[in-house]
Amino acid sequence: MTAPAGTSPGIPALPTVAEDRVRALRRMKAVAGSLLLTAAAVYIVCRAVGHGDGAWGYLQAAAEASMVGGLADWFAVTALFRHPLRLPIPHTAIIPSKKDQIGEALAGFVQQYFLTTEIVSERVAAAKVPQRMGEWLADPDHARRLGDEVSLAIGGLASVLRDDELRDSVATFADKRLREADISPLLARLIDAIRDAGQHQAVLTTVLRGTRKFLDRNRGEFRKRVDEQSWLPTFIDGPLFNAGFTWAHNFLGEVIDDENHELRRGFDDQLRDLAERLRTDPEQIAKVEAAKLTLLDHPRVREWLASIWGTVKQLVLDGAQDPDSELRRSMESLVMRAGEVLRDDDQGIAAKVDEALQRVTGHIVTNYAEDLTAVISTTVQRWDTAETSRRLELQVGRDLQFIRINGTVVGALAGLAIYAISRLF
Repeated sequence: MTAPAGTSPGIPALPTVAEDRVRALRRMKAVAGSLLLTAAAVYIVCRAVGHGDGAWGYLQAAAEASMVGGLADWFAVTALFRHPLRLPIPHTAIIPSKKDQIGEALAGFVQQYFLTTEIVSERVAAAKVPQRMGEWLADPDHARRLGDEVSLAIGGLASVLRDDELRDSVATFADKRLREADISPLLARLIDAIRDAGQHQAVLTTVLRGTRKFLDRNRGEFRKRVDEQSWLPTFIDGPLFNAGFTWAHNFLGEVIDDENHELRRGFDDQLRDLAERLRTDPEQIAKVEAAKLTLLDHPRVREWLASIWGTVKQLVLDGAQDPDSELRRSMESLVMRAGEVLRDDDQGIAAKVDEALQRVTGHIVTNYAEDLTAVISTTVQRWDTAETSRRLELQVGRDLQFIRINGTVVGALAGLAIYAISRLF
């Protein structure tokens, strides 16, 4: 990209607002130059008309000293940025010739008087970063905006990830963790939780009701099979089947209706014993472990493990992109809650965060202050000398013109005073 006219590649282009500084600098140069020309004109008139006699002498002395003061200060101000009259006078064009040294000195000054542990820690504490961050995060609009940004970040990250490698990595990781995991205690705790919640009895009730419906729906088929395989006469076989079927139907009904039935207590005892064996019986634990490994070696299970990454990724992407999803609502709620904790500091969290910030900034200042300030010196070194001078002159040149104005005025007063004193003595 070509740099705009009047700039160099090492320094950014002048913003439009700098034009105001250019005009202000030119205006002040014109004012200072006009005063100097006025002093010169007054001196010429005094020499031509008054010949330095009487009151003209006082005016001539003031004009003469005014020119000297104005010229001296013009030389001093100009020598900062360039060679006066383009003459290579020693110790002029100070900024262009000393640009790199100025950058190094400025970097050292900042490091010595600004980037100190005490000053930075004081400023970090005064900034109250945790509280201000908490106020920002606790705002629902800000939490929603942060959720949008996180959603975009998740989408961008997902687009650059290599699904094939991650799919294999996730499948391998899940398979390894499952093979290393001790399943028996987990199953024991699961059984205990089911028993404590009474869900095993609900499952048993569902199974018993399903069994009754199955018997009712297939009664004719059962009777047909009995007739085909029974060697008893029909008048004996029929009543026996009906009696047995009715007994089974009624027994199932009793168990379903009686929450304290012996069969239910026996089922509860069996589950409790199974949970205990899963915790303490090596043989039972070995059987569960063998079943786990057999299951993990099944092709369908391996295929399912390989699909975990794709499923999780799609769930996260869908949840992140949908503003009304549970994931986004949870994310925004978590952000606002974190903001409230930081803002109110009811648990001392903000104080801990502030302490951590001060430790981090103190570590950075202690170990990397020189690297940080090196940005100043290296940046100044890259700047073009002429452009740097022009930039600095635009920043401070207008105020420096007052030095010329003051030199012209003060020179006139000093010349007048000296002339008056010499006339008295």
